[in-house]
This record gives sequence, C-alpha cells and structure tokens, in this order.
Amino acid sequence: MVFSSTVFLFLFLPTFLTLYYISPSKLRNAILFIASLIFYAWEEPIYILIMLFSTIFDYANGLLIEKSKNDLTKRFILILSVIGNLSILCFFKYSDFFIANINFICNTNINLLKLVLPVGISFYTFQTMSYTIDVYQKKVSAQKNIINFAAYVTMFPQLVAGPIVRYKTIAKQLDNRQESVSGFVYGIRRFIIGLFKKVMIANNIGLLWETIIAGNLETLPAVTAWLGAIAFSFQIYFDFSGYSDMAIGLGEMIGFHFLENFDHPYISKSITEFWRRWHISLGTWFKEYIYIPLGGSKKGIAKQIRNLLIVWGITGFWHGASWNFILWGLYFGILLIIEKLFLLKLLEKTKPIIRHLYTLIFVIISWVIFAFEDMTQIAQYLKAMFGINQADVLNTETLYLLSNYILLLIICILLSIEWKKTKIATLFTSKTSATGWVRSCFTMLLFAILFIVSISFLIGDTYNPFLYFRF
Repeated sequence: MVFSSTVFLFLFLPTFLTLYYISPSKLRNAILFIASLIFYAWEEPIYILIMLFSTIFDYANGLLIEKSKNDLTKRFILILSVIGNLSILCFFKYSDFFIANINFICNTNINLLKLVLPVGISFYTFQTMSYTIDVYQKKVSAQKNIINFAAYVTMFPQLVAGPIVRYKTIAKQLDNRQESVSGFVYGIRRFIIGLFKKVMIANNIGLLWETIIAGNLETLPAVTAWLGAIAFSFQIYFDFSGYSDMAIGLGEMIGFHFLENFDHPYISKSITEFWRRWHISLGTWFKEYIYIPLGGSKKGIAKQIRNLLIVWGITGFWHGASWNFILWGLYFGILLIIEKLFLLKLLEKTKPIIRHLYTLIFVIISWVIFAFEDMTQIAQYLKAMFGINQADVLNTETLYLLSNYILLLIICILLSIEWKKTKIATLFTSKTSATGWVRSCFTMLLFAILFIVSISFLIGDTYNPFLYFRF
C-alpha cells in the first residue's frame, strides 16, 4: 500500500484515524501497531514475520543491555544486535549481489536466490539498530512496554521510505504525547503538499525521463540528455521529499513530530551543503553511528579521508545491491574530500551563482550514475551529455519535449526555491491557526483545490512509482 493510492486515502487512513481517536490514550499505540501491520501486510504479508522478529529481538537486546552489570556482556549483546540486524538486511538485500559477483570472479554458476526485498527493511533495520546502540551508550533508557516499542518500529507513516526516525527523537512522544487540533490541521496541510509533489510533480516530470531513456542512448543529443537528467533530478527530489512530507504530516495527525528530511537541497552552493540538506535523517545516522565512531576528522587528514570513503561507500551500498550505487556513493565521497582539502576555500572566493552552478552540475551527473544499474548505460548517457557520442546537440524531438515540458520544468524550479521568508509560505508551513476568517477560508480553499487536483490525476494516471521503495 502506498500513500498515493485511493485505498489508502479513502479506506485505510479514515478508518485508522477514526479508531485511533475514539480509543483511550492508553490504547492508541496498540491501534497504531495493529494498523501498521495491516498497512505492511497489504502487499507482503509473509514479511511481517521479519519485522516482528526485528522488533522482539531488539526490544529484548535493549532490556538486556540496560539490566546487565558487566560491560563485556553489554558489548557482546550490542555486537549480537548489530550482527543480527545486518545479517537480515544483507541476506534479503545483498545475497544475489554477492552470488552474482562470485559467479563472475570465480566462473561459477551458483543459482541466484531471487528474493523479494521486504519493503522498508533498510529503514526499520537502521532504526532498531540505532536503538540498541543508544541504549548501550546510555543516551536513552530501554523501552519497557513492548507495544510502545513495536509501535515505534512498525509505525506506518515512515515505515517504508523514511525518514529514518531514531528512537531518542520520539521516546517521550511514545509514552506521552499531546494530539491537538492545530497539529492535526497542520498534518493535513503537510500531507496534501506531499501528495501534490508526488502525484502532480514527480509523476509527470518522471514521464519526461522515461520517454528520453526509452530511446537509443548512443544517439541521444546532448541537450536531450541534459533535459532527461534534469527531469530525473526533479523526479527523485519531489518523489522522495513528497513522501517525507506525507510521513511528517501523518505523524502530526497523531501527535508525533518527526524531524525534517529535506531542506531545499537544490539551492546548495557546495556538495557539502547539498548533503546537509538532502535526506537529512540518513546523513545524520551515518555521521553519528559510523563516521564519528571511526574517528571523524579528529585523527588527521589521512584517517579523515579514509573515514569519508568508508562512510560514502556504505551510503551508496545502502541504497541498492548494485555497483552503480557504490560508485554513486564514492563519487560523492571523493567530491566531499576535494572540497574539504581545498575546493571549499576556492569556492568561497567565487560568486554565489558560480558555486550554485558547480553544485547543480555535479549533482545532476550523480543522478545519472544513480539511475542506471548497467555501467554501459551510465557511460552511454554521460557521453551523450557531454557530446562525446558525436550525435547532434539537439534535434526536433528535443524541441518537441522542451515545448511540452517547459512549464512543468519552470514549476519544478520554483518549487525547489526556499520560500520560508515569504508571506505565502505561512499558508503552507505555519502550525498556528490562520488569523482572520478571510485568510482561513482562502487557505482551506487552496488546500482543497490541491487535494482535488491531486486525486483527479491519481485516479486517471497509471504511472505512480515510489522510487525509494526499492531501498
């Protein structure tokens, strides 16, 4: 089940919210837990067992770590938790990757397992693993109520595609949270914004990308190639940030306050800044649980470079069991190392527009590496972008695609800009009630129009992927 489906919007969500709010406060985590299991089981009922195992496994590990008096025992339980979580993740996500590479290197013929990847396993595995680490480091107390812990692990608003919600950020909210009318209204607004970004923007600009890559990549004109790469850059941003908006909105509806996952990444003026704004929850997770424990930047430049390469290699591999994802991660790791060594200082001396263009060009190139699992296709597409394939710079099809999608591209650009300081932004971001009945009516009408338009497109459109579901 996905948020941008009629089943979720008109059956699951209204039923859940009704049951949630008519139930006593003490039962609401149980209602959330049961609803999350139903949500998850809609497509893959058998994989509930994996999620339940992870829940019970790390619930027990947290209690054992807290109750243990021996530091060696605590460390053993923590290692057991990390190995157990990573083993499950690696088995389902990376088995075929390792088998395929063994077959290639050793010229063997081991059969691939062809396992279906459990939706959201990368997200909830990181969540439960960070919980036991935080208990071990005494940053949080172990959760005594297994229903509360299960509600945290299985929570459907952010279960399948994030943001990665660490236990310490919502521990108090699990035990005692205050739902409010203003929070519920804000949640509805935030959800509608996310739905609009997903259905109206991501899906439609994604069609441009799909149209371009359906052709012959070897004869792709340079302008067409850049147009496609820009389209995919917008698609993945509005797809993923739209989902995060919907997740944050759903959380607000039931009293949870999730941290932001995106902060206008395409306005960045360096790769370093880009990764402070893109998929914030993942970047924070890797920083706190891998980069800093490795030593971060405190043990000399050589070890800092080593740590960055390790973190970004793992970051790429986390996204998918394919070499292109590892290459994508290392690509960013190398760029970040170059910036830290000298490039950031040079960029500071240039005009903001130069820094911005530099960042956008390298980010757009990165999405080409991300999009194709076939290395040959990556090479063909990059050659097309830089005119190395000796094709025309543009052709009639390029002009046709531009004429059809220019308005949508302009809308994408405008929606990528930071509007926080403008008055109109308060209609979309303010958690407080609007002052004045005119403003209130206008705001309600605006969001009603966004919702109706999104639903209209959703019902009539068959192209409705969530790109981050496969991660």
